[in-house]
Amino acid sequence: MPVLIDTVNGDKRPKVPDPAPLYKGREPIYPKLVHGQFRTIKWVLLWITLAVYYILPWLRWDRGPATPNQAVLVDFTHARFYFFFIQLWPEEIYYFTGLLVTAALALFLVSALFGRLWCGYACPQTVWTDFYIVVERLFEGDRNARMRLDAAPTSFNKVWRKTGKHAVWLLVALVTGGAWVFYFDDAPTLMGQLFTGSAATSAYLSVAILTFTTYALAGSMREQVCTYMCPWPRIQGAMLDEHSLQVTYRADRGETRGPHKKGERWEGRGDCIDCQQCVVVCPMGIDIRDGAQMECINCGLCIDACDEIMDKVERPRGLIAYDTDYAVAARLAKRKPTYHLIRPRTVYYALALALVGGLMLYGLLTRSPVAIDVLRDRNPEYVQLSDGAVRNGYTLKLMNRSLHPTVFWVDFKGPKDAVVRAVGQTATTRTLAVPLAADGQRSLRVFVTVPQDHDEHDLHHSSPATFAITSQDGQTAEKKTVFLAAGDDR
Repeated sequence: MPVLIDTVNGDKRPKVPDPAPLYKGREPIYPKLVHGQFRTIKWVLLWITLAVYYILPWLRWDRGPATPNQAVLVDFTHARFYFFFIQLWPEEIYYFTGLLVTAALALFLVSALFGRLWCGYACPQTVWTDFYIVVERLFEGDRNARMRLDAAPTSFNKVWRKTGKHAVWLLVALVTGGAWVFYFDDAPTLMGQLFTGSAATSAYLSVAILTFTTYALAGSMREQVCTYMCPWPRIQGAMLDEHSLQVTYRADRGETRGPHKKGERWEGRGDCIDCQQCVVVCPMGIDIRDGAQMECINCGLCIDACDEIMDKVERPRGLIAYDTDYAVAARLAKRKPTYHLIRPRTVYYALALALVGGLMLYGLLTRSPVAIDVLRDRNPEYVQLSDGAVRNGYTLKLMNRSLHPTVFWVDFKGPKDAVVRAVGQTATTRTLAVPLAADGQRSLRVFVTVPQDHDEHDLHHSSPATFAITSQDGQTAEKKTVFLAAGDDR
């Protein structure tokens, strides 16, 4: 280790190296276009995911005259979420929680089995960065042409190519932000409002923010987002182990690497000819031969590049491939490699995923189209009338989640002599008839009264009670509560 010498006392002490910086300034990366099976998969997923994102808000789904006909809609105005035939209300927020948990468990399972497939193929940052690089190639050419253009002095050719590229990038970013707001309002209506200047300020603000972030993240920051902004590269370390399939340089076969001339023998050396093609195609600018790295998104482009070189030098494909650290170590030790897709962590993730997914599916299949919520008065908790009767007040929230109007019969199940009166009505009964619109809700204020000649014991203690509703088509729901009587100490 280098030492520092104290020129006064002659003391020698170890030189402490400067700490590594927390952030490294971005160096431009010029990924080269490559052809192969993994690039083809990325092309297919690129266009599918972009098509889904841009087209989905425009799909229609007929739900009847009282509800919107947009297939996928987050309707904040009426507090609804529509996804084709599924309709969720604010009270069903647990479905969104379950969806997030399911997505997380699926991501954990896929990562434990196959590494960062999400990052390499379906992450929005990866998809839009890929799309931006396509535009970049259209204006500036492939890797070498882009490098020459950046190094060239300012000229008309350079200016129009750069200007055209950034103009299309901004257009793509604008369309991206515009497509996002269509998920929160009727797409055709909002489109017209945006062009006529009559849309809400929040819509324009959302479009502007998403336009800026898309342009900046996919155009200028790219791999810096994955390295410094996204937490997943660091979290994934807990999901992976030596049996996880990842994009791997098979050092047992590639080393010792070095240039190779046609006609030379391959004995005593590895298959890697140190051509650097795996590096120049990498969108993250790393060398996969250095081993597993946080920056690697497992896109597989280096596999395509290496396979192309192996074909040219007449060596077997797969020098870089999806493999496990365990298999590489086994081959280095002259053992037969084995693969273990089924292991404790993958079993745990799969079971948890099946459990949460099963519970959500069961809940959706058995959910009732009618619902009731009950809020009992707290102040005062009860009222004793002049004739000695005891009255409790309740606020009922009735919900009709079906797509057709109906009538609810509201029944009170509690003290046997109790009578129910809704605010605005003079008649007292134990059953109320309440009409509800399709996909509607209604708050109903009711009073439950127990007469003086009721059982004296019951009038001095709380009694369990239930409000039950039945719709015209026989759907039922109920909510438990209590009836508080005079002398109750609550």
